[in-house]
Amino acid sequence: QVQLVASGGGLVQPGGSLRLSCATSGFTFSTYAMSWYRQAPGKEREFVAIITSFDGSTNYADSVKGRFTISRDNAKNTVYLQMNSLKPEDTAVYYCNTKVRGTTYWGQGTQVTVSS
Repeated sequence: QVQLVASGGGLVQPGGSLRLSCATSGFTFSTYAMSWYRQAPGKEREFVAIITSFDGSTNYADSVKGRFTISRDNAKNTVYLQMNSLKPEDTAVYYCNTKVRGTTYWGQGTQVTVSS
């Protein structure tokens, strides 16, 4: 049974940093790409970042490039999202995501609030 458990969200001031984690189980983590998405109130869920399995290459939404870094630890079956220089518009629920054998799985989401 594939499970994704996100954590690390919270309240942070503008310009601050947070690191999100997504612990996984139930599949061979090292062989699948992992992504982060986010959903702000009243808006659709949007792509944030992705990291591949085979070479760890990454891609980011333009809105977070240069501020966010996605990484993975295959020994811990965990994907991370380091978020720096946070802005109020980064406020959202953040979800980790993967697609295993044609089925898309989502974590439960972790709330990030950027406010002074």
